[in-house]
Amino acid sequence: MDLRKQQITFYTVMLLGTLAAMGWGLKTAGAPGAMFGLFAAFTLGGGLMCIWERSVVRSAFSLMATFCGVAGLFLLLGHDFLAMAQILIYVGGILVLILFGVMLTPPDLNERQLPRVGLGVLLVVGTLAFVGAKVAAVVNWAQAEALPPVETRADEIGAAFLRADGYVIAFELAAVLLTVALVAAVYIARRKPSDMIDLTDEGGY
Repeated sequence: MDLRKQQITFYTVMLLGTLAAMGWGLKTAGAPGAMFGLFAAFTLGGGLMCIWERSVVRSAFSLMATFCGVAGLFLLLGHDFLAMAQILIYVGGILVLILFGVMLTPPDLNERQLPRVGLGVLLVVGTLAFVGAKVAAVVNWAQAEALPPVETRADEIGAAFLRADGYVIAFELAAVLLTVALVAAVYIARRKPSDMIDLTDEGGY
């Protein structure tokens, strides 16, 4: 099977999985359940697409879908601040930083060898099983009827970001930190091997 057919098969399975998740959520809990299925499909499907795709741009958009799916799950839980932080920090900052880092890094032609992929899958599955077992052992499950009603605080969060005594200082510091990290990544990636050799000679090694 060539690469084109593999991509068509992969995206067809992803689309059918998304529709199945939304249908199951709609049947189980109505519109909120359908939204949960959509956001869960965005989160998991975006992660799979980010690993699957060879294009840096498509992988970046897939990662953005994962971040937006997590933000949507936070909204369903009534945590507006975490959803906004997910969009502002991860989509607006971390994603750009990762994108530049990947684009400025020389490709590794052996990164998709079967032993490395199999080892990565085993590590991910083992980590998920361990975390899931720990969460299931300590979490206090509650019925949906016993949960408090969801209250939005978007207006308060937006006003707090604009106040000097609110979140604006922390937000600006995070932006400066990401900018410094991005500039440093570009500087390191653009250095030539001869520059590194000269620095080594000057250091006396």
